[in-house]
Order: sequence, then structure tokens, then C-alpha cells
Amino acid sequence: MKIKLTSVLVDNQDKALAFYTEVLGFVKKTEIPMGEFKWLTVVSPEGPDDIELLLEPNENPAAITFQKALFEQSIPATAFAVDNVSDEYSRLTGLGVRFTMEPTEMGPTTVAAFDDTCGNLIQIYQI
Repeated sequence: MKIKLTSVLVDNQDKALAFYTEVLGFVKKTEIPMGEFKWLTVVSPEGPDDIELLLEPNENPAAITFQKALFEQSIPATAFAVDNVSDEYSRLTGLGVRFTMEPTEMGPTTVAAFDDTCGNLIQIYQI
């Protein structure tokens, strides 16, 4: 069993694609029109391109409630590994990203969290 696809709920797929590619540095892998929405995935340029992140529309009322509750409780929707949290924090703040948690050491790892502008908090971490 392998992880090949995971998703993050987003309130606007086009805005999410711009943020996840132009700011975070992911690369668009798949964009298939599906009525009002799209099957829209991105991959990391630093990893295998068969592990995809689906930018999934949060149109389901349960999804909206879940996403909002996580955000209001400062719980990240997902986490991405980085080589150096402090360097990534500096790069992203330079691009205008709003962090809700500055780089913080937690035992053997350092973490930080930011607003992805699409309804989520995202954690970055290094081990």
C-alpha cells in the first residue's frame, strides 16, 4: 500500500493553484474539467511526481464546516516537509505569506504554520 494522492480542501481552485504553484513552488500535474470544478493536482518539484496533492473544492457543507473548524482552532489541514523551516519562513514571508506560528522548536523538529489563503492553515516542518 502506498500514498499516491492526498487532498486539501480549497475555497477557490484557481486561487489555490496560483498560491500552491507561484508561492509555494509546487508544479501543476493534472487539470481535468469536471463540470463546475476540476480534478486539479500539484506535485513537488523536489520529490517523485507520482505523489499528488489534490486541490479539492470545499463545496460540500460538511467539508466547509470541517475546514472552518480546523482553521478557527489553529489546526493545520496538512503538513509539508522542508529542509530548513527558518529559510522557508523567510522566503515565504518575503512573498507576503501570513504565518500564524513562527518557526518553533518542538523536541527534535522545528515547525511553523501559515495561511494558504484558501481556507487552511498549513504546517511546514523539518526533522
